[in-house]
Amino acid sequence: MLADDLRGLYYIALKDLRAYYLKPPNISWGILFPFAFVLAFIIRNPGDVGQLVPGLIGLTVLFSTTSMEAIVITFERRIGSLERLFLSPVRLPAILAGKMMGGMIFGIAITAVVAAISLILYPASHLNWVMLLVTVFLSALSCSALGAFVSVVVKEVFEAQTLANFFRFPMMFLGGVFVPVNNLPLWLQVIARCLPLTYSVEALRNAIEGASWRIIWMDLAMLLLFSAILYGLSVFVLSKRIEE
Repeated sequence: MLADDLRGLYYIALKDLRAYYLKPPNISWGILFPFAFVLAFIIRNPGDVGQLVPGLIGLTVLFSTTSMEAIVITFERRIGSLERLFLSPVRLPAILAGKMMGGMIFGIAITAVVAAISLILYPASHLNWVMLLVTVFLSALSCSALGAFVSVVVKEVFEAQTLANFFRFPMMFLGGVFVPVNNLPLWLQVIARCLPLTYSVEALRNAIEGASWRIIWMDLAMLLLFSAILYGLSVFVLSKRIEE
């Protein structure tokens, strides 16, 4: 049973990457969209551009991972192809994990390109590469889980896109991308602490500045917690949808 789940997880992720993610529009969207927002902020308020690198990387993880993740399951349920997977010997949690893995791999790949460009333009002398890689991995995991959750709670593709933006845009402006969370009013800080991107950007900033693991462990733990909660909710909701 476990072998079937692992094999199914691998082939589901591979199929999604080929069918949905590795298309020029998705690749260009994942790379250019975060750059466009950061460029707009720079034009509006020129300053230390290097301070925006953690936010740029965090935005790239968020948008590239959820660009298709939030609609793939909804689309396949709509056309009936997802039901064929339920007839296989692969259990539901593994099917959903395979869907998440496709978005996660795509997000990490796009983020690697953006991070490389950003760090070449604005080198970080104290960069902790291991910490950066771990943070990007956990950030992609949490964002993929968010995309999966969005895709299972709606019935139409346009609803998934709307709901995904409902989560993504508040995170973009409250998650410390452009303005440090500590500079926000207290009530907005409380909301920001309920968003996974906040912990992702904090961890990325600490990794680029070469901070110790003692400072970053709480951010990484919160990203894991968000991933587990969103994945668990996604499995629960999808199982209920199947029974309907």
